[in-house]
Amino acid sequence: MSQITSIEQQKKDKTRCSVYIDGVFYCGLKIEIAVKYRLKAGMAIDRSELDAIQLAEEKLTATEKAMNHLSATIKTRANMVDFLKSKGYTQGVIDYVIAKLESYGYIDDFAYCRSYVNSVSGKGRNALRAALIKRGAAREAIDAALDGVEEDEDEVLAVARKYMRGKSADKISLQKCLRHLVSRGYGFDTAKCAVEKCCREEDVYGED
Repeated sequence: MSQITSIEQQKKDKTRCSVYIDGVFYCGLKIEIAVKYRLKAGMAIDRSELDAIQLAEEKLTATEKAMNHLSATIKTRANMVDFLKSKGYTQGVIDYVIAKLESYGYIDDFAYCRSYVNSVSGKGRNALRAALIKRGAAREAIDAALDGVEEDEDEVLAVARKYMRGKSADKISLQKCLRHLVSRGYGFDTAKCAVEKCCREEDVYGED
């Protein structure tokens, strides 16, 4: 059995309170719910009992918050889990909300990854993968979105030309250009080919 050590009104939402168990933040609740169940500091309570209270009383509220969060931009499953955790919802409520959103088709990591890959330019496969991992997308969804994606050699060459603009095609500049392309997530072989083309172009222009 645990003990509620304090219940404090939240600064960002005056209608909610933070419940601390054994001196550590445990979850957030509407103040009216805390009053309804007569929760107070010093009260002995089982954590599963508090989980059940939040699950029964706040499923709709949590779902509404999640829907509002989604309205700005599409989110990954991990993004939404982190958001709900930041609001103080217990795992039971989070599981309920995520299942609802997935059943509605509002959370779909496969669709998210496909959309991201199709909308971003100027980045190679490695950079796209890193960006999607950072956004918390499921690994299988990332692999599926990148499967069959070929690096556009013309695009890589354009990035290389932009980097080399105003620079002489000496060994140091070309090496820096190669590192720049690799840092943008392009494969080494594709980047090297683009740098070599830039070098050949410089030689042609130099002859003129």
